[in-house]
Amino acid sequence: MSSIRKALDGLYLTGGILASLCLIGILVLIVVQMVARWTGEVFVGAPDYAGYCMAGASFLAFAYALNHGSHIRVNLLLGAMGRFRRWGEIWCFGIGAILSVMFAYYAINMTYGSWRWNDISPGQDATPMWIPQILMCIGTIILAISFIDHLVQLIFTGKHGMSDGSLDTAE
Repeated sequence: MSSIRKALDGLYLTGGILASLCLIGILVLIVVQMVARWTGEVFVGAPDYAGYCMAGASFLAFAYALNHGSHIRVNLLLGAMGRFRRWGEIWCFGIGAILSVMFAYYAINMTYGSWRWNDISPGQDATPMWIPQILMCIGTIILAISFIDHLVQLIFTGKHGMSDGSLDTAE
């Protein structure tokens, strides 16, 4: 079981690292675009690529943030539930798992449709849309896995497995 736990934690960390690389990509794109303007050149599609990186950074970071307790939670309400807190957390993680699985499903369908119909971005870059959409798919899949992981942990062990660094642990 510890090898599965290590693999899942590694998956969430990989998502966080990829998200940070997307943020670095935004920085590089902005600097390159600034240099291009100073030299009188035009970097076609730079704002579009920066937008793709921003979307990738957001979606890839979701599971890492959830795993580290950085998402907004209803701790005030859960704390007031007293001995029923566990049921409230199961409900919250259950709803989160259902919604994230649905989101991943529709993201995959959208990306497949973009690939199938050869959808091209409307910007100057003319990038096939399935390429930046893959980052969103990967991020939503990792988020769905994370919600299901924490739900299963909560049901079987009584603890959700999120780090308590930024959570309100008052009960």
